[in-house]
Amino acid sequence: MEDRQSSDRNPPRWDATQLRILGAAEQLIAQRGVGGVTIAELARAAGVSRPTIYRSWAGADEVVRAALLHRVVTLLERVPFAQTRAGIVDDVLRFSEAFQTDPLYSALLAREPEVFTRYTLHRFGASQQAILQRMAASIGAAQAGGTVRDGDPQHIGVMLLLIAQSAILSHGTVNELIDDASWERELRAALDGLLRP
Repeated sequence: MEDRQSSDRNPPRWDATQLRILGAAEQLIAQRGVGGVTIAELARAAGVSRPTIYRSWAGADEVVRAALLHRVVTLLERVPFAQTRAGIVDDVLRFSEAFQTDPLYSALLAREPEVFTRYTLHRFGASQQAILQRMAASIGAAQAGGTVRDGDPQHIGVMLLLIAQSAILSHGTVNELIDDASWERELRAALDGLLRP
């Protein structure tokens, strides 16, 4: 079930109480994993009642999804809006680095990769939709400027997202085969090749 706060295509807006709950959820996930997020534990950590949580989310799974979306939105806000092919490639690499070093996502990738996979690969959720919207908008702007090939910005964005997501998820697995500088260079070449007119 998708988080009630993110059912439309606009960036979600959370009130102060919801942000406090999401912050507590992020800390619990980073410290204990997804299994550490129960409504009772979340209420304690956020200093709110269980009914307060249930007014926004149907259960712990929805809170986890909302917390992951909140982190993605926060990370996206740190990356400038690109309007050229080179800018898009730089932004994807910048976002990838921020994603891999983020306390929440790095903990999930290191300790619970199967959970990370469940929340990101088995379905196209609100977090991926937020990233895709940003990519498609940048691709459209870069197409207008002539630096990205013709094509549906959303379709190109989907492939860009798949390449980046696969590279991020596989990075730890292949780090004995390719050093970080080479990994970045090859990812940059793959992204640029997809976008080049």
